[in-house]
Amino acid sequence: MKILASFLFSTLLLSCTAQTDSKGGTFKDVSSEEAKNLMAADHNLQIVDVRQNAEVARGMITGAVQMDISKPAFDKQLETLDKEKPVLVYCAAGGRSKTAQEIMQEKGFKIVYNLQRGYEQWEE
Repeated sequence: MKILASFLFSTLLLSCTAQTDSKGGTFKDVSSEEAKNLMAADHNLQIVDVRQNAEVARGMITGAVQMDISKPAFDKQLETLDKEKPVLVYCAAGGRSKTAQEIMQEKGFKIVYNLQRGYEQWEE
């Protein structure tokens, strides 16, 4: 019941403030609290950390995979994700992950959430 309530709350928030593109995709900045609700409600959520190795060494969100946006292989790594499943993307403070979100939108991803203020504001 708790998960259902979190999912419904998240859906309500997203429907009010999400941005959609011309193809019907959803692209939204989310707070840490919203991200946690998404993680609890959607087990298909793909979590992507776009920080560099030295930053990742200080910690990552549980379940995240690293895809360093500064590396040439970033585009190739994105191909390993399912474009139909939602993605939560984050960096240290929110800037690089916003860029990654825009790249994912261009590549045809359907739902991409950008963690506002990034890992610096994250508390598990």
